Amino acid sequence: MESAAFFSSQAGRIITAPRQTRARFAIGDVVRHRLFAFRGVVFDIDPVFANSEEWYQSIPEEIRPRRDQPFYHLLAENEDSAYVAYVSQGNLVPDPEGGPVDHPTVRQLFEAFKDGRYRMRASLTH
Repeated sequence: MESAAFFSSQAGRIITAPRQTRARFAIGDVVRHRLFAFRGVVFDIDPVFANSEEWYQSIPEEIRPRRDQPFYHLLAENEDSAYVAYVSQGNLVPDPEGGPVDHPTVRQLFEAFKDGRYRMRASLTH
């Protein structure tokens, strides 16, 4: 399979990834973590793990996800707070609530919530 390289500012290095990956979710989709009680809206996608080795090793080994799958950047929320999360594809499911995400950054990145998803602001797309 043909590969491509990209620089990950989180990892601080060049990451090699397959030229084509199968992302299950798209930017603007609202998703839920399959193990932990939080949900969020996707605002970026890495084709493979592209965070720091320290971050990866901090995940308990028994639940550590494979690196060779898409990882999603989420504007996330739980009952207590709003934050940014980095989650593997295998740990995400569609959000059954289907409602908007109450994160303070949503309005900066996305237009109105419609038909169960957000649309990225036109000024932020290429």
